[in-house]
Amino acid sequence: MIRWAVAADLPVLQAIERAAGRPFREIDMVRVADDEPPSLETLETYVQDHRAWVWVGEAGRPVAYVIVDVIDGNAHIEQVSVHPSHARRGIGKALIEGVAQWARDKGCPALTLTTFTGVVWNGPYYERLGFRYLPEAEWTDGVRSLRAAEAAHGLDEWPRGCMRRDL
Repeated sequence: MIRWAVAADLPVLQAIERAAGRPFREIDMVRVADDEPPSLETLETYVQDHRAWVWVGEAGRPVAYVIVDVIDGNAHIEQVSVHPSHARRGIGKALIEGVAQWARDKGCPALTLTTFTGVVWNGPYYERLGFRYLPEAEWTDGVRSLRAAEAAHGLDEWPRGCMRRDL
């Protein structure tokens, strides 16, 4: 059910991202809920570089996706989104485990990500998947740069953290 994303998937990935953002509205994170997904051009780069995977649902269409960067030698989960109609089925975990295998094959020592610490389907979820919060002293230069970009985008309005899972 997991496959590489292809160009034809890209508008669907944007729709998944918008739908996955809606629950943030319910916890008063309206700006996050309304944030636009990555552009088609940005998503196309992930597809071309083989750093985008989808989970295909029963109807043969993607219902979830993950995109990955490599930051300071680690596989960095840039985004993982599951359509709410398919939430709580282990799809996000399966995508992350797929990325973990890809990262091992590439020789990456760890998975990293940034997330909202107090959102149950963010920080606490990733802790259950074996990620740990990184103290700032352990941030790499690439993670520092990423966090600065997130702060400039306004994401620090809510508590955020960097996480790592050693492979």
